[in-house]
Amino acid sequence: MNLSDREWGYFKVNNLFVIEKCKCSKASILKDGEIPYIGATNKNNGVMSFVKKDNKLVTGGNCVVFICDGQGSVGYSIYKYENFIGSTTLKVGRNKFINKFNGLFITTALDKNKSIYDYGYKRNEGRLRNEIISLPISKTNQPDYKFMEKYSKLIFERKEKKYKDYIEKTIKRLEFKEIEPLNKKSWKEFFITDIFDTIQRGKRLTKANQIEGGIPYISSTASNNGVDNFIGNNQNVRISKNCITIANSGSVGSSFYHPYKFVASDHVTHLKNRKMSKYTYLFLSTLTNRFSKKYNFNREINDKRISREKILLPIDKYGKPDYNYMEQYIKNLSYKKLMQYMNKKAS
Repeated sequence: MNLSDREWGYFKVNNLFVIEKCKCSKASILKDGEIPYIGATNKNNGVMSFVKKDNKLVTGGNCVVFICDGQGSVGYSIYKYENFIGSTTLKVGRNKFINKFNGLFITTALDKNKSIYDYGYKRNEGRLRNEIISLPISKTNQPDYKFMEKYSKLIFERKEKKYKDYIEKTIKRLEFKEIEPLNKKSWKEFFITDIFDTIQRGKRLTKANQIEGGIPYISSTASNNGVDNFIGNNQNVRISKNCITIANSGSVGSSFYHPYKFVASDHVTHLKNRKMSKYTYLFLSTLTNRFSKKYNFNREINDKRISREKILLPIDKYGKPDYNYMEQYIKNLSYKKLMQYMNKKAS
């Protein structure tokens, strides 16, 4: 199953797919619902939101989606198994031999064309149809869809085994305990400055000065746990670990826990208490994330404002934050969710 052992051929997109257009020109008219809305992003497999079904706008699944516009994402492709509503910045390709597994293989190969495009050079239909894709071929010099399917299945099987082993080990470390429900617990307000012993803003680092590397760079994005890039800078930066970040600008208020070492941009503030566990941090980050409702692009979280902020926390019999309760609450949630995943795998 080695890719290097295979013969490869070159194919035009136009010769592999029947091209269709997606139909939604204005996402703002869509109401909340259960069908995925796919936009011009390669994150979250293209899912921007979930909207109410409108049969006139629905695109059938089991297809390759070509992202034809959008800064940073134009030129990427994704595979969609399920039906969805797609932005008009997308086109889809259909092929009777496509399925979930070889579809993912093909989109990975298509992504090598990303470098052709940028915001000023869009993936219009003519350019899309003439794109070249390199694929493993059969004895008849046609795309070897069966090999691509088998290869992807093998990767899936390895990933699932690794995932299952991880879940089993994690469940053994978690101890489920019956605790008081949240609505029965006493709560009290506390200043952020009374909860965290370190409150520090990150340092400015422009895109031009970022060195490629493996350290997460945390900025003011609300997705991917705040990770904006992976960099190699270790001079004139602010490195943190095992703490919460909260976005000061951009996606103001977005809050995440980071167990790993990371570089903090000047668009986030990190909140740290050296006595807190991973599970306590996760409980608290859910609460600090609520600041996003209070702030916006025109009203950012500066150092003065964050020093005045309060959060409501469950308390013990002495009126102090009940960190043991918060930790066990998250452990119980994690235990239940992991058991749910294991049951789904078993079924």
